[in-house]
Amino acid sequence: MKLTILGGGGFRVPLVHGALLTDRAEGRVTEVVLHDLDERRLHAVTRVLAEQAAGIPDAPRVTATTGLDEALAGADFVFSAIRVGGLQGRADDERVALAEGVLGQETVGAGGIAYGLRTVPVAVDIARRVARLAPDAWVINFTNPAGLVTEAMSRYLGDRVIGICDSPVGLGRRIARALGADPEEAFVDYVGLNHLGWVRGLRVAGRDELPRLLADPALLGSFEEGRLFGVDWLQSLGAIPNEYLHYYYFNREAVHAYQRAEQTRGAFLRDQQARFYTEALRADRSALEVWDRTRAEREATYMAENRESAGAGEREAEDLSGGYEKVALALMRAIARDERTTLILNVRNRDSLSLLDGDAVIEVPCRVDAGGAHPVAVAPLPEHATGLVCSVKAVEREVLAAAESGSRQAAVKAFALHPLVDSVNVARRLVEGYLEVHPGLAYLSEHSR
Repeated sequence: MKLTILGGGGFRVPLVHGALLTDRAEGRVTEVVLHDLDERRLHAVTRVLAEQAAGIPDAPRVTATTGLDEALAGADFVFSAIRVGGLQGRADDERVALAEGVLGQETVGAGGIAYGLRTVPVAVDIARRVARLAPDAWVINFTNPAGLVTEAMSRYLGDRVIGICDSPVGLGRRIARALGADPEEAFVDYVGLNHLGWVRGLRVAGRDELPRLLADPALLGSFEEGRLFGVDWLQSLGAIPNEYLHYYYFNREAVHAYQRAEQTRGAFLRDQQARFYTEALRADRSALEVWDRTRAEREATYMAENRESAGAGEREAEDLSGGYEKVALALMRAIARDERTTLILNVRNRDSLSLLDGDAVIEVPCRVDAGGAHPVAVAPLPEHATGLVCSVKAVEREVLAAAESGSRQAAVKAFALHPLVDSVNVARRLVEGYLEVHPGLAYLSEHSR
């Protein structure tokens, strides 16, 4: 079975490869093709993968190419983890937004919109090529903003594109641990959009254990979200939000923390990964050891500004191991071998969440089998969550409209409608600021409607 990884020179590719190396069953991935536009990055990551596979019999054969059509042809699965504009683009997204006093995070608010505007056209081109060159392939999308990009690709691939994210997985795992339950045996009632969802229940052997957690302040404050959001606020919500909702519920504090930081997250990762790729190519260094060390630092500093502003302390050791690669492997196994399972995924709504139309991509538990991912029916959201979900989905639709039409007016509308951008004038300045730093946004025209 052939797996093509787009963004194959990306830093997190060894996580996926490491998961593949644990799969010894019949029907496993036997060929991995890495695609990237940067040959240097491909070479560095290939070195890491070779060390990972050392001594493992029948490890998947790994090849690398800068040719997209070559990489896609004949693929059974396509894993998309591209970053249009690179980490410099992310740093620019953050800087332009913070200069206007609004959040510049890569998937939330102004930064997420800017990232989406330059990523959607590329993702659409990939989707069209997959439909032509590998029509039977399943696309697993991890490219951010994951829900938005998955919805853009679904217009060409239908239900054969599925978005994944490790945030709901990690959240469900932490809640289960706090309750003394086995995360593998728990059903997490999670619903929302990517990076905008809530856990409303955690059922073990048919019993919802979340009320017990919410009623116990000590237990509720014992894990990361309890410390991040505060016990009182979680009890008021009657649910446990995805960590990214901290940007909404504590927006002023988050923006202030980002403005005070020595450098933004994007700038930190840009500099850190530049060092990694340089070191990983040195003949006198173990590329795998360099990668392990860099990853540990990356995970430990994740959302550091938010944790600092909330006094949440350091991350738990159990949360430093990633997770999306395990979701990707479980998803591929379920489809390729009909190993039925339940995963929280980004898929087309169909009739799962009544407040959105059937084509809207949402993030909910799905039953997965050889026929793909099937979202379960979920109970309606409370009004406060409904408002946020509808507002952000409306913004995503404006981003898609702008990307399709090339309309600068639609791009301004997308920024202006976002709950974390509080002024039409700010939205106009954001568009101008992003046009100055991102050549990839040159397609936005004042004359297109």
